[in-house]
Amino acid sequence: MRHLKKGRKFGKKTGRRRSFLKGIAHNLIMEEKIETTTARAKEIKPKVEKMVTLGKKQNLAGLRLLLSRLPQKSAEKIYYEIAPRYKNRRGGYLRIIKGTGTRKRDGVLKSIVEFV
Repeated sequence: MRHLKKGRKFGKKTGRRRSFLKGIAHNLIMEEKIETTTARAKEIKPKVEKMVTLGKKQNLAGLRLLLSRLPQKSAEKIYYEIAPRYKNRRGGYLRIIKGTGTRKRDGVLKSIVEFV
């Protein structure tokens, strides 16, 4: 039984999965819009939104937490560029647009994830 187990495994072990999600988050932050599978989009959305909330606080602790969770370029981009944009917004910084087609090799649905 999977009681109190949340998150998708993506067929990877823990360390590789964390690295994989960190890479997707980095790409999303740097490009501000990516096309990926729906499962990946749903998994990454709450993680990136929490990071934007950390950046909105504009304190040193928030910046250090971002640097520990992301590569330096994307952490600084959230802190200095993206978070100030959403200063007056209470949440919901990302949008998932579903169904932009399917991937040819396995037929999985693709989605677009973008900042609002």
